Amino acid sequence: MNTDAVIATYAIETSFALQHAAEVLAGEQSTGTFVRVERESDDLRARFAAQVVEVQELPLTGASALPGSSGDPSQRRRGLIRLRFPLSNFGPSLPNLLAAVAGNLYELKELAAIKLVDLELPAPFAERYPGPRFGVAGTRQLMGRPTGAMLGTIVKPSIGLSPEDLADLVGELATAGVDFIKDDELQGNGPAAPLAARVAAVMPVLKRHADRTGVMPMYAFNITDDIGRLEANHDLVVAAGGTCVMACVNLVGFAGLEFLSRHTEVPIHGHRTMIGSLIRSEQLGMSYRVWQKIARLSGADHLHTNGISNKFYETDEEVLASISAVREPLLGITPTVPVLSSGQWAGLAHATYRAVGTTDLLMLAGGGIHGHPDGAQAGVRSLREAWASAQAGESAEDALASSESLRRASELFGPVRV
Repeated sequence: MNTDAVIATYAIETSFALQHAAEVLAGEQSTGTFVRVERESDDLRARFAAQVVEVQELPLTGASALPGSSGDPSQRRRGLIRLRFPLSNFGPSLPNLLAAVAGNLYELKELAAIKLVDLELPAPFAERYPGPRFGVAGTRQLMGRPTGAMLGTIVKPSIGLSPEDLADLVGELATAGVDFIKDDELQGNGPAAPLAARVAAVMPVLKRHADRTGVMPMYAFNITDDIGRLEANHDLVVAAGGTCVMACVNLVGFAGLEFLSRHTEVPIHGHRTMIGSLIRSEQLGMSYRVWQKIARLSGADHLHTNGISNKFYETDEEVLASISAVREPLLGITPTVPVLSSGQWAGLAHATYRAVGTTDLLMLAGGGIHGHPDGAQAGVRSLREAWASAQAGESAEDALASSESLRRASELFGPVRV
């Protein structure tokens, strides 16, 4: 394994020669500026300049150029370029790595499109960033689900429930056998339902359920806040017996996530809200593949990937690539749990299991549980029965024949995916 450099891969469009554009990018993000300066010696460049490793031409996408790009539009071309950044430029520091591989390059006028699509990171990053503390195995142990798909939900309505109403809902979901419940990302620490009040309302319900059954569902309280408040919010949850905290990765930042991971005593549920601003455009930003590597190193035990047949813009192919990326080994760190969400319901279990081939995942069904025609308990039951059928190798048709709750769900949500 390369231990002294980072390899960054970009998809670019430019009206200049691809090699020239690649060299402009490499210079801007390492030793160069718009003109050669006196102390930028050949020796200094040999030691610290980013180097162009590979340039591969690609077909144009037909998308519009970024605002302010220069050159003759009729000469536009697209390419995949790989740059080598010496590790000595920034060391194994994720914030400073990002300054190099995803900094001013988005503003270069020579580029009509620029997207960071992959990163190859050397071992020193894992030595500094140990990654998740719990991951798949720790999460399973804490939620009492040693095998099978981990199944959960999001509190719905997302905001507006009083702490007392929330406690009633949690009791209903726990009785139904759900593994995991989470605050919506919109539910922070507002005056209508403060974090302390939610914790005080929910935890006694979960503890009573555990006393009766021996199993306590995991509840991810959203502790997203200013970095200086993350510790106190975490400690509030843990002191009450909570077993999970949720942080919105893009809102606290990777450095905030890493700060929390050094302190946490429970798994961190990493929400990806605002991710579309980074990954949606072909012309700008970074890929989910890059984002999830940095989030995992920063300590996310769970990471949202979206799910198939979702309510957002991503195709099934893109979603499955994200799930696969989160499951790929990364520098020997603990595996993170992929979290499937957005428009999920029991009728997607068979197609999901067939596509991903594992139950080491957490499927969250918000409307798919709360919107079930027979109520949330039936929604949980439909999900559990569908996944049990899929894992047993049965067909979706077999599941529909044997599960009343799945049949009822399909009357509302549509045909079961096969």
